[in-house]
Amino acid sequence: MKDPVKTGLASGWKHIDASALRNDHTLEADVVIVGTGAGGGVTADLLSDSGLRVVLVEEGPLRSSSDFRMREAEAYPDLYQESAARKTADKAINILQGRSVGGSTTVNWASCFRTPPATLEYWQRQFGLRQLSVTAMEPWFAAMELKLSIRAWDTPPNANNDVLIRGAEKLGIAFGRIRRNVKGCWDLGYCGMGCPTNAKQSMLLTTVPAALRRGATLYSRLRAERLRFAGDRVTALDCLALGPDGIHPSGHRVHLRARHFVIAGGAIGSPALLLRSGVPDPYRLLGARTFLHPVVISSALMPESVKGYAGAPQSVYSDHYLHQAPVDGPLGFKLETPPLHPVLFSTTLQGFGEGHARLMREFPNVNALLALLRDGFHPESRGGQVRLGADGLPVLDYPLNDVFWDGARRALLAMAEIQFAAGARWVTPVHESTPGYTSWAEAKAAIAELPLKPLLCRVVSAHAMGGCGMADTPVRGVVDHRGRHFWLANLSVHDGSVFPTSLGANPQLSIYGLVARNASLLAAELSGRPVPAIL
Repeated sequence: MKDPVKTGLASGWKHIDASALRNDHTLEADVVIVGTGAGGGVTADLLSDSGLRVVLVEEGPLRSSSDFRMREAEAYPDLYQESAARKTADKAINILQGRSVGGSTTVNWASCFRTPPATLEYWQRQFGLRQLSVTAMEPWFAAMELKLSIRAWDTPPNANNDVLIRGAEKLGIAFGRIRRNVKGCWDLGYCGMGCPTNAKQSMLLTTVPAALRRGATLYSRLRAERLRFAGDRVTALDCLALGPDGIHPSGHRVHLRARHFVIAGGAIGSPALLLRSGVPDPYRLLGARTFLHPVVISSALMPESVKGYAGAPQSVYSDHYLHQAPVDGPLGFKLETPPLHPVLFSTTLQGFGEGHARLMREFPNVNALLALLRDGFHPESRGGQVRLGADGLPVLDYPLNDVFWDGARRALLAMAEIQFAAGARWVTPVHESTPGYTSWAEAKAAIAELPLKPLLCRVVSAHAMGGCGMADTPVRGVVDHRGRHFWLANLSVHDGSVFPTSLGANPQLSIYGLVARNASLLAAELSGRPVPAIL
């Protein structure tokens, strides 16, 4: 199959693999963008389309479809932060984040939701973001849905997703079909290892190539180390070239100058860069209120073969438990199904030795449900804090308090009931001290008394948000509704780190829509052209 990225490189795209640099580098542009994921990719596309000279900085490697061989042992070290083993400071939450050109859009499961109206309304009330109403955001979401082929997934769900449908139907629980950003999808199920068929409309395949075709420059294996600033303006970005391992600095440096700087390194990377740079932060908001949608998981053994590794990984969801209380009440949760691949499954599964091996032998018959808990709305759900470790790299402190564990218990109960209703013969929360249950009555009684605490109950996440939150004033936000930094005039943040709470939905489309708006406003300002009515 033709690899469009390799073809583009052969045609003369400006790509510099910093691991191959043999001396220091200096470059000047109109705009420097740190990060090539959902935020950085959309920004590069729109700014380059306005005639601006753009430089993209990516810490991970440039990989493309001919490199994606559907092998976990290759994909996780190459395409994810910390080999898909990034964790919070106390090791209680495992965090999946992309680390290659395209960022997490290269390895996510293609699930697309608009920002829920309740979330936008809460931001308007609590953070003064009156410009971000449902009506105001609608055309930006619609434009990005068209651009990235986001539409209903009409293919029948795989057996793993069908468990959620069957259980929900039996219990009278509402569910829906997830829209996906794919075109010509082969329904393989290996989205998390990079799409080998160029079906997923990630930034690797869409916006980043569009910018490169217009003459943008892309650096890969280059770590953004520190912003230099004088007064209220950023003057330069200092970067470290990484070696061929993509981890350790090679000793060479890249110095980038620009009229404007856009940070899009994600909700852990963006605050870390600004902290390393010592940017003004008089109210100590930088890195605070970082949210994860902490996830708890329920595993079930079905009487039939499930083969959760085959077919679209996420195609069904239920928001039934997201709306049972006010948005700022007890934590609600969204139900979805994760794909099941041997390495990811085995490293998430509880237990060890023969007990773990016994569960793995049943792997073809396993179903899993996950619950995304909506954090950041309840007064006691304050998220985490990004700080810098001794090596200057980010660390996320994320305490799990009683408000979270209350939601986690309700989620584990809900998932077990659905799985038994769908015909499961055995269900267990992914928890280190449960033997599993053979009936809903048994599970209901046991889960109600199950001890829930960090490292005992497995918690994971793939949705980092916040840390550079938006607000109407600098007293309660790092950036304004446009993503513009309150204290540095030529600095913007264009990624999920600007969300002042979590979303209650998978974040990629929210980032696409908000960044399309803010990058369009920035492009108009820098280029002197009018803001397009729609993309």
